[in-house]
Amino acid sequence: MNEKALKTLEYSKIIQMLENFATSSCGKDLCRNLTPLDNLNEIEIMQQETADALARIYQKGSLSFGGVKDIRGSLKRLEIGSTLGTGELLSLCSLLENTNRAKAYARRENAEEKQDSLDGMFEILQPLTPLALEIRRCILSEEEIADDASAGLKQIRRSMKNTNDKIHSQLSSYVSGSARTYLQDAVVTMRNGRYCIPVKAEHKGHVPGMIHDQSSTGSTVFVEPMAIVKLNNDLRELEVKEQAEIEIILSNLSQYAAENLEAIEDNLKVMTQLDFIFARALLAKAQNATEPRFNTKGIIDLKKARHPLIDKHKVVPIDVRLGEDFDLLVVTGPNTGGKTVSLKTIGLLTLMGQSGLHIPAFDNSRLSIFKEVYADIGDEQSIEQSLSTFSSHMTNVVRFIEKADRDSLVLFDELGAGTDPTEGAALAIAILSHLHAQGIRTMATTHYSELKVYALSTHGVENASCEFDVETLRPTYRLLIGIPGKSNAFAISGKLGLPSYIIDKAKEQISQEDESFEDVLSTLEQSRKTIEAEEAEIARYKTEIESLKKQLEEKQDKLEQRKERILRDANEEAHRILREAKEYADQTMKIFNKAGKESMSAKELEQKRSELRKKMDQTGKKMALKTPEKKKSTLTAKDISLGDAVKVLSLNVKGTISSKPDAKGMVFVQMGILRSKVHLSDLQLIDEPVITAPSLQRTGAGKIRMSKSASIRTEINLLGKTVDEAIAELDKYLDDAYLAHLNSVRVVHGKGTGALRKGVHNYLKRLKYVKDFHLAEFGEGDAGVTIVEFKK
Repeated sequence: MNEKALKTLEYSKIIQMLENFATSSCGKDLCRNLTPLDNLNEIEIMQQETADALARIYQKGSLSFGGVKDIRGSLKRLEIGSTLGTGELLSLCSLLENTNRAKAYARRENAEEKQDSLDGMFEILQPLTPLALEIRRCILSEEEIADDASAGLKQIRRSMKNTNDKIHSQLSSYVSGSARTYLQDAVVTMRNGRYCIPVKAEHKGHVPGMIHDQSSTGSTVFVEPMAIVKLNNDLRELEVKEQAEIEIILSNLSQYAAENLEAIEDNLKVMTQLDFIFARALLAKAQNATEPRFNTKGIIDLKKARHPLIDKHKVVPIDVRLGEDFDLLVVTGPNTGGKTVSLKTIGLLTLMGQSGLHIPAFDNSRLSIFKEVYADIGDEQSIEQSLSTFSSHMTNVVRFIEKADRDSLVLFDELGAGTDPTEGAALAIAILSHLHAQGIRTMATTHYSELKVYALSTHGVENASCEFDVETLRPTYRLLIGIPGKSNAFAISGKLGLPSYIIDKAKEQISQEDESFEDVLSTLEQSRKTIEAEEAEIARYKTEIESLKKQLEEKQDKLEQRKERILRDANEEAHRILREAKEYADQTMKIFNKAGKESMSAKELEQKRSELRKKMDQTGKKMALKTPEKKKSTLTAKDISLGDAVKVLSLNVKGTISSKPDAKGMVFVQMGILRSKVHLSDLQLIDEPVITAPSLQRTGAGKIRMSKSASIRTEINLLGKTVDEAIAELDKYLDDAYLAHLNSVRVVHGKGTGALRKGVHNYLKRLKYVKDFHLAEFGEGDAGVTIVEFKK
C-alpha cells in the first residue's frame, strides 16, 4: 500500500491509537509496523483473531501483558552460554509469570465451550513455574541476592556479619576510650572500603595505624587502627568470596534457563503476538467496531459507518455502497457538508479492515480487498515546487491513471477544481470516464453540475449527496445515494442577509437549462423527504397493528379459557343432576316395593308420589335452560351515562356503559373482558355492582360500590376437601383472582399424604393464564402451600 494514501487518510493516527492499547514493548513494535494486507486468507485470520479476543474480553475482562519484557538480547546470550545479570533474570522471570497468568486466563471452566482461533496459541505457552520460582527465591531485586540463594552464600554472609560486629566493637572502644581526645569526631567512617576513624592531624602519631585519606583542609586524617587491619582484610576477603558465590548462583540460574531456551523463546513470541491481538480487540471495543465481511469482487457496502477519528458521540453515521450496481460514485453538496469526511471514511475503513482491525460500522458491513488505495484529498499546493492547487492535484491524477487497475480504489476530492469551471468539469468527466471504462472503483466529490448530469446519464455511475438543511443553514452529514445534491448557494446567501435583488440578478446570469436542473433537484429532494416521512408513518402503523394483533390474541385465549371453564361447570352440574335423578329413581323403586310388601294405604302412596313429583320438578327446573324474557326497553340517551350498570336483555348478561350513544342509539357495553355495541332498546338499567375489574364502579343508582373482583382474597384454603371438591373451588377462585389482576395468590392444601397437592399441581399445569407455580419458602408454609403467579 502506497505511503501517500496512508498519510492522506491519516492511517498513522489509527496505528497510534492501537499502539496505546498494547502493554508490552514488543507488542507495541508489532502495532507500529502494522500495514494493510492484500491476501484474503491472512486478513480473515487476523479478523477472526480480533473477534475471538474481543469475545474473551467481554466474557472475562482484558489480559495485561505488561510483564512481557524485550529479552531477545538476553536469549541470544543464553544461546552462546553467557551468564545473565540479575536484571535480565528478573525480566525473564516476569515473562514466565505473565505467561502463567495468560495460561490461567485461557483456561475454560466448561470443557464443552466452543474453541476459538486463540486456543492454539495459549496451548503453546509453557509457564516454567519451577524456573520462575527459583529466580524469585534467589534474586530479591536487581541489587540484592537472597541469603538463602545458596548454602555457601549464607555462610559467607554470616561470617561477614560477625567480622563487622568485631570491627565496630573495637572501633567503638577507640571512640569512647582514652583516644577520644585525639579524634576530630566520635564517629566511625569508611575510606576505600575500609573502616576508619577521624583523627586530628596533630595527633596522628598517637593513634598507630594506616592513613587512608585526609580532609580537604588537612586538619583531619582518616586512620585505620592497627588492631582492626586484619579484621578489615578478612572482611575484604569475605566480600570477594561473596561476589564469587553470587556469580555461581547467577551462572546456575542462567544454565537452568538455557535448558528451557526453546520454550522461553516460544513464550516471548506467542505473548507478543497475543498482546498485538488483544490490542486490536481493545481498539474495537473502544470504537464499538464490528468485524467486516470481505469479498474480492470490489463490493463495498458500509452500514452506519463512522469515521474513527471523530468523537463517536458527535460523528454522524453514513450508509454507503460501491461496486455492486455501480462502480463510480459522484458526491455533491455544499461546502462543510461532509463530502470529504465521507470520502475519508471509505478509504480509512478499507485500510483498517485490510489490517485485521474491526471497523466502526454495523454488523455485516462489506469490504473488498484492494491491492492499492489512491487518495487525492485536500489542498496540496506547494510554493517551494511552484505548484498551484490544480497542478498538485493533476500530478496525483496522472500517477493514479498510470498505476491504478481493477484491484484499486481511487478517491478524488473536488476533482477538476482550481481552474476554469468549464474546462475543469470537462476534464473531470474525461478522467472519470476513463476510470469507469476500466472498471476501477472510484468515488469523487464535486461542485460541478455537469458531473451530476454525467452521473444521471451514464450506466454504472451513481449520484450521491450530503444532505443540507437550508432552514438552519446546517449540514446533517447524511449521505444520500441516488440523489444529486444542490450547492444551495442562493438559498444560503438569502438566509445570511444578501439582498433579494442581488440574488435575482445572479439567477439571471445562469442558463435556463441549469436553472431547470436545479429545480428538478429541489423537487427530488422534497419528494425524498415526503417518502421518508411516509415510510416512518407506515412503520409506526405496522408497530401499532402488531400491538393490536397481540392484544386480540390474548383476548381470544382468555375467551377460550372461559369457554372451557363454562363447559366444564356445565358438565359437572349435569352429572350432579343425573346423579340426584338416579337417587330419586332408586328411592321411588324402594317405596313402591315397600308399598307392595307392607300394603301401604292409597293416601300414603299418593303422598309419597306427590313428594317425588315435587323433587322431579325441581330437578327439571335445574336442567332447563333459563331463557330470559325479552322486555321492551324504553331507555333514551338522556337516561344513561358512562359507567352505568345495565343488563343486555338479548344476552341476559350484565355490563357497564363505556361510550355515549350515537345517532342510531347504539352504545358500547363492557361485559367482563368483552366489549360489544348494543342498541338502547336492548338495555335495562340495574342497581347492582358490575364484576369486571378491580376498581370502584358507579351503578345506575349513582351509588359507589366495590366490585366482587376487587375484594378477592390473596389466599384460598383447601384443607379437609377432596381433590374434586378442591379443584372445583380452586377453579372459580383462580378465575376471579386473574380477573382482579392479582399478580400471585397462595393456595393452602396442607402436606398430608400429598394427594391434594399433586391434584392441585396437575390442574395448574393445564391453565394457560398461569405463568408459574411453586411451593412456598421455609417459614411461609413450606410444602403445604403453593404460590401461583399469573401472566400479565
